[in-house]
Amino acid sequence: MKRIYSLSIALLSLLGVCSCDSYLNVNPKQVLDENILSKPSDIEGFVTAAYARMCEIGSFESVYMYWWSGSMRSDDVYKGGGGVADAIGSFGNMSLFTNVTSDTGGLDGTWYVSYQVIQRCNTAIQRMANFTEEELPEKNSYMGEMLFIRSFTLYRLKKLWKYVPYIDENVTGTSEAFEAVPNRESGQDNDLYLWQRILDDFKKAESLLPLDQRDKGRVSRNAATAMIARTMLNMAYEQDNRHQVVGINKQMLEEALPYIDKIIAQEGDRVGLEPDFANNFLLQYDNATKESIWELQFSINDGLSSGGRINRAEGLNHPYMWPKDENGNAKFQCCDFNHASYTLTNAFKTDQNGLPRFEDYNDDDYGQYIKNPDGSYNLDVVNSGAKDYFDKYTWDPRFSHTIVAPGQPWKYNPDLIFHSSASRDPITYSFLKPIKDMPDPDCGCLMYDGWQFNSMNKKMIRYDDVLLWKAEILIQLDREMEALPLINQIRSRAANSRIRLIKADNQPTMDYHVATYQPGVNCTWTRDYAWQALVWENRLEFACEGHRFFDLQRWGTLAETMNEYFAIERTRFPWFNSARFTAGRDEYFPISQPQMEYAKGNYTQNPGY
Repeated sequence: MKRIYSLSIALLSLLGVCSCDSYLNVNPKQVLDENILSKPSDIEGFVTAAYARMCEIGSFESVYMYWWSGSMRSDDVYKGGGGVADAIGSFGNMSLFTNVTSDTGGLDGTWYVSYQVIQRCNTAIQRMANFTEEELPEKNSYMGEMLFIRSFTLYRLKKLWKYVPYIDENVTGTSEAFEAVPNRESGQDNDLYLWQRILDDFKKAESLLPLDQRDKGRVSRNAATAMIARTMLNMAYEQDNRHQVVGINKQMLEEALPYIDKIIAQEGDRVGLEPDFANNFLLQYDNATKESIWELQFSINDGLSSGGRINRAEGLNHPYMWPKDENGNAKFQCCDFNHASYTLTNAFKTDQNGLPRFEDYNDDDYGQYIKNPDGSYNLDVVNSGAKDYFDKYTWDPRFSHTIVAPGQPWKYNPDLIFHSSASRDPITYSFLKPIKDMPDPDCGCLMYDGWQFNSMNKKMIRYDDVLLWKAEILIQLDREMEALPLINQIRSRAANSRIRLIKADNQPTMDYHVATYQPGVNCTWTRDYAWQALVWENRLEFACEGHRFFDLQRWGTLAETMNEYFAIERTRFPWFNSARFTAGRDEYFPISQPQMEYAKGNYTQNPGY
């Protein structure tokens, strides 16, 4: 059992089982008089309650688990599920950027539960302020953890809505005090003031947190250091009031570099790339890699009445009714959302030099090779591995760590071959399944209660993130030659991550060929070429992990990228005909109507809604 989530039933009844009409109503129900929980020994419970709320959020609400907000709204994945009409009012509309309104399902819950997490952090901060370090030896660490979680939650909210209310421990009293906090403060020309507050809190957290924690699931100093750099990276791409990037603050980028270098200086000691990319996506490596700088903790059969602090954000995404055990019972039961797009699939192709096929990667697609002349799918071709398609090209090994096609091994198990029957609606969404956040079906980590869950941790910040942030900054500072070894470090690891990618006869699953960039040999490393390589590397390294939308948002290339994607994909699937990304609107969500009403006129709606 992961210690940090070993909550007592009493604590859950006091802190976890509360219900409010909105996040603004901050006095939780079913809570004993606050004077009862007033000893230093009570503080850990308040801290743990904040961690716990982060990890008990479902698919439609999670601000931390990114598949729908960062992958489905990008060119990485299709919605999936039981057809176009399945969740059309929420995920379906979001994926096409059509009919997204302040009443779109899921948005209110995401905002609401995120501010529950923030309020739990603030409550813990308020309580521990009453004690000295002598009375509460863990005070600094606890304070740093709560500042980090609060700031990380605000960071994620800001990436979804741009302008959100900054509520810290100093906002107290009646609900009117919370309602009075605007999402956009008057007199502010842009959103940099909000970025600055998030940044300042991450810096405070860094100053308080230890490098090593007594519990693996707790936030450590490196996580705060990483988020300082990440926040500065976002701040540097300055946006106007229509969300368009109008400039890059190079001084901000310069200031971010020393924070990244603090982490890189620990390479080989506390941090580093795993020798095999696969280690980032296997249950047995939860809390067991140097690459993971911070990960969300999940558990099963841990004494909770619900069965465990299970990963509910992946509840829709497992294969459908596959595979079957000896009694004919399905091991994965629900619900086959989240399918890899043809555009993403093609991005893993490599040329004769082992480099990405930047220009012609998307000229054909998987679907062209698996259909009969009448347009129906040839399931024999599908389940035998669509060899004509995959054998035509060489591939970056990260394809097989990210996506599985029928006829290929599921999750590094050469004896378990993915099958077309696991797809609910392949005519609409094809058969290609993202697998990074999926486990082996015999992992002992599955729970089903109408939706399918697993207890794999989610690695929120990794060392490969940090290396590519530095490469991005260096290229933007016209120091592209310094970025080259960082990008090549990532590509070298990819080239060496093939040991698990085999079939039952020990032959490689696909023809893998990936090489480093070698100026003057296989490329010309100009600043523009380096940027193209950086953008591609980000995509391949973090494909289907929810990064893609937010990378494009930061760079200011969402409208261009998404509308080009829609133009190509609508030639493959007719449901793309209505898709259209509108610049100046679709970079961020609308604030939900219930939150607009709760704030009684103190919130400003995002443009275009």
